[in-house]
Amino acid sequence: MMKIDMEYVLRLLRELMDIPSVAGDCRKILDRTEREFLSFGLPVKRTRKGALLATMKGRNDEEVRLVSAHVDTLGAVVREIKPNGRLRLLQIGGFAWTSFETENLVVRTASGRDVRGSLLPEKASIHAFSDTVRETLRTDENMEVRLDEPVSSPEDVRALGIEVGDFVFFDPRYEVSESGFVKSRFLDDKACVAFLFGAIKAVKDSGIPPAHTTVFYLTNYEEHGHGISCLPENTTEHLALDVGIVAPPANSREDAVTIVARDSRTPYDFAFRKFLSDLAAENNIPFRVDTHFRYGSDASLAAVAGFDANFACFGPGVDASHSYERTTIRAVEASGELLAAYLVTDRK
Repeated sequence: MMKIDMEYVLRLLRELMDIPSVAGDCRKILDRTEREFLSFGLPVKRTRKGALLATMKGRNDEEVRLVSAHVDTLGAVVREIKPNGRLRLLQIGGFAWTSFETENLVVRTASGRDVRGSLLPEKASIHAFSDTVRETLRTDENMEVRLDEPVSSPEDVRALGIEVGDFVFFDPRYEVSESGFVKSRFLDDKACVAFLFGAIKAVKDSGIPPAHTTVFYLTNYEEHGHGISCLPENTTEHLALDVGIVAPPANSREDAVTIVARDSRTPYDFAFRKFLSDLAAENNIPFRVDTHFRYGSDASLAAVAGFDANFACFGPGVDASHSYERTTIRAVEASGELLAAYLVTDRK
């Protein structure tokens, strides 16, 4: 089993967490990950939608493997500048407003200026509104951004450069505990991007060539269901790296890899999934096979869209997905170990 350099992975993960990357504006994180691919000597190119492709040559150049992960995250866009100078939002990706309530954020103007603020319900003060605060359902219509600027009108807000359509990035609050837990918003899917590079590093350090030429595809619209827009020529199989869902009655665990058997769109191929399970077992990598009901990966979405490649999905088990997420260092490491094993092993 190849050893994953977790100091490198966690350092990179921290850096990726500090780069806002809501679906629709992933330019900075794609630039950063492009530099990381180039540091390993992997040639890169962009799709027309701005996603990133990097190629690692392997022993078999006729049957190409595709490994994808997504850099886009949940977030929002400015829907309305209200008469009192506060902002109404539209969500990007699926989440509950309650899970982001009181979170600090950035509104990025078209000129690139970042304006800080917070997400609150319209009636937030217990002293002023009492039980109304506790009992009101949080919706698109009653959540708002309070800007950290002296504004009280649309004119004040527009003077800052803010306009309808500007992207809103919520703070991730990344933290690693002494007991080995990793918690943050947007572990989905930046944890997978980080261990992807950890696996590339492990393979490069080992000197063992990949079994197949492998294209790494970092997508930027997965949270809206159209991450994969093309498959490289001769692609025979597509492995998506995405988080497993840890919540009753799921079989996933925070300290193991989740290999997905079925999601809300389709079952995954049994033979491909069994190959991954057998690889994990042979290498003493902790794993769980699971099914997810409200879930889709770049692999299943590409399959439903009609791309002709076999498909599978795995990643670290994550608690409280699309909220304040948590996994373990061991699950991220184990996912990197399984990916490295996959890259160098031929599937007969």
